[in-house]
Amino acid sequence: MGLSLIGIKDTRDKRAAIQNGWWGPKVLLWLILIGVSFFIPNGFFMFWGNYVALIGATIFILLGLVLLIDFAHSWSEMCLENWENSSSNFWQWILILSTAGMYVFTFTLTGLLYAYFAGADCTLNRFFISFNLALCVLITMLCVHPTVQEHNPRSGLAQAGMVAAYCTYLIVSAISNHTHETLSCNPLRNGKGTRKAVVVFGGIFTFLAIAYSTTRAATQSRALVGNKGKKGRVELPEDEGGHSELGYVTTQPSRMESPRYQALLAAVEAGAIPESALHEEDSDDEDDIVGETRDDERTGTRYNYSWFHVIFAIAAMYVAMLLTDWNVVSKHPITGTVDPDSDVYIGRSEVAMWMRVVSSWVCMLLYIWSLLAPVMMPDRFGDL
Repeated sequence: MGLSLIGIKDTRDKRAAIQNGWWGPKVLLWLILIGVSFFIPNGFFMFWGNYVALIGATIFILLGLVLLIDFAHSWSEMCLENWENSSSNFWQWILILSTAGMYVFTFTLTGLLYAYFAGADCTLNRFFISFNLALCVLITMLCVHPTVQEHNPRSGLAQAGMVAAYCTYLIVSAISNHTHETLSCNPLRNGKGTRKAVVVFGGIFTFLAIAYSTTRAATQSRALVGNKGKKGRVELPEDEGGHSELGYVTTQPSRMESPRYQALLAAVEAGAIPESALHEEDSDDEDDIVGETRDDERTGTRYNYSWFHVIFAIAAMYVAMLLTDWNVVSKHPITGTVDPDSDVYIGRSEVAMWMRVVSSWVCMLLYIWSLLAPVMMPDRFGDL
């Protein structure tokens, strides 16, 4: 699908119907592919899981972390702009309470980790918890540092709190879902009721996060892959006077203001053509109207169609790695008595634990870089 949609700039391209229509054939093809997958040899899935899906899932995690940092900055900037443009203090309290709530969430989880998962024999757990806490303190100090504030005045505790809360959640997920040798390192290991609750809520949160990351990454593809065509705005040449009011034109002129309409109007007034010619210009627009809807991508797509399918493909790889415990497959048959009522747990291997921990560290590094980049490269980030 992604390959067949490369190069589509607007819905006037006939291939755009593949993305926006043909739902019956696509659903039928999907069902056929599901059936065919049962006849594919196991060797293919072993190769796919060991190499292709592992790489795709890693890329999806990195994209998700980048989107999280972007969302943290966007959330803070949206609250600040609404606060500045409003006469009430509603958005001020939204920003303050959300920031305080995220920090309360972070330190509460950290305290629970120290209380229940950091026993005397849990050296690795204590390292994860302490190192994450140190990183949370570091980003909190960095975001309000005078030098950082000078180059990026909109950086603040709201972004740092959101990043700290998410990274702390990753550490909690890594430690609580890992099967430790001693009960003092993971008290949830033998608690069936508590363990089921953790599995249910963790699964719901995980798939909601995947759905959000996938949708946002796919529809915000122009920010990720760029927009070489630069459609949507026209830059007027600067004159010697340097008028500040001239710059980017971001709105289209109305139909009656277009040069073509003005030329037709002049011809009608001169008696050269009949008045009905003025209404022929609407014929192209009528082709775009279906019922009460209007094609809003006729002059340019809102997102990259090919990138949309690439994002969903690597998201599927990430889900596959989650469901197979990051491809931890036993090559030996299970010996002994097998309990038919035993649960199958996702994310209980060493690989799954380290993927969560490393993801937390990478998220911290990305946010720190977003704070330091304007300081280190002021010419490139001068418009912040």
